[in-house]
Amino acid sequence: MTQKTKGPLSGITVVDLSRILAGPYCTLLMAEMGARVIKVESPKGGDDARAYGPFVKGKSTYFASVNRGKESIALDLKSEADRAIFENLLAKADVVVENFRPGTMEKLGYGWDALHARYRQLIYASASGFGHTGPNSRDPAYDMVVQGIGGIMSITGSEGGEPVRVGMSIGDIGAGLYTAVAVNAALVHRLKTGEATKVDIGMFDCQIALLENAVMRYTVEGEVPGPLGARHPTIVPFQAFKTADGAIIISAGNDGLFAKMCNALGLPAMAADPEYKTNALRQKNHGRLQGEIEGLLRTKPTAHWLSVLSKADIPCGPINNVRQALAHPQVAARNMLVEVPDGSGGMLRLAGNPLKMSAFDDPTTRPPAPDLDADREAILSFIGR
Repeated sequence: MTQKTKGPLSGITVVDLSRILAGPYCTLLMAEMGARVIKVESPKGGDDARAYGPFVKGKSTYFASVNRGKESIALDLKSEADRAIFENLLAKADVVVENFRPGTMEKLGYGWDALHARYRQLIYASASGFGHTGPNSRDPAYDMVVQGIGGIMSITGSEGGEPVRVGMSIGDIGAGLYTAVAVNAALVHRLKTGEATKVDIGMFDCQIALLENAVMRYTVEGEVPGPLGARHPTIVPFQAFKTADGAIIISAGNDGLFAKMCNALGLPAMAADPEYKTNALRQKNHGRLQGEIEGLLRTKPTAHWLSVLSKADIPCGPINNVRQALAHPQVAARNMLVEVPDGSGGMLRLAGNPLKMSAFDDPTTRPPAPDLDADREAILSFIGR
């Protein structure tokens, strides 16, 4: 049996029918919080992500990164014998998670209505492309599809440039995060009322929600936002500035910080300039302001300006690559790289758990991702078969 991680969801059992990323990311978070997560996979190869690289000794590290600490059983849900096992699992579970196209679970006889009638305790969570209602509910969707349709690509990239995909799978990860939040809320609701509920998460909905101030800029001002590169659309200065050897992020998010920044940089006249007195004025004149700040910053390297601004307590930072980000001392201090067995005697270093809770440990190692059907005997024992 997979080692259980102590956490606030200890004692909660999740039956996980999901695959690839959105659903598995949700159930990864639940496993990290102590739930027992049992992956129900197809006997024909299991989760599609098992075939995605990079690989170590023939095993997918992509799969391992979002399925560590879970258990696996291979079941054919069109086989009567396997359906009986699955139904016994549901009888003991608290949550079932799936990310099939809407209608698939109904065809199998396991839609919300059928399951709720039979398993009154069972929370049903679905993460699909467009949710279970609306004209596009049955359309197929992958991460980049919803990034495009949901508007996020249109505001990502350089000003005047082509639309750019966000550099990580924000479509899938966003849906996984929202699903985990909703499932935890559903568990609280069940605790208070005894009622289980259906959670219906659409990746497209999540992209709309994540648009944040772009929605307000359109609905309030009628502006159709476009890409701005490394600049905030409504706060100035709040962007990347070029230096002698690269770039630096400066986030002077209010009038007081702007004045402190000017003084730290030796630009007191800028702080007194009437055209820069308020954020609204700085936004109106952001081009000239950027030119004046950058004219100074280009004279010395990033490290110099980081030192100057940090001493003045101005929010700032470099633009790190992934190697540099993972080498940052905060990563080690916050246990944000953990070791996970790779299944061949070695260890993988994977992203840690950002959910830090004072009542629970945050170990430096995690249990491995399961091989396909690896936990069959333990799972059958759990359901008394």
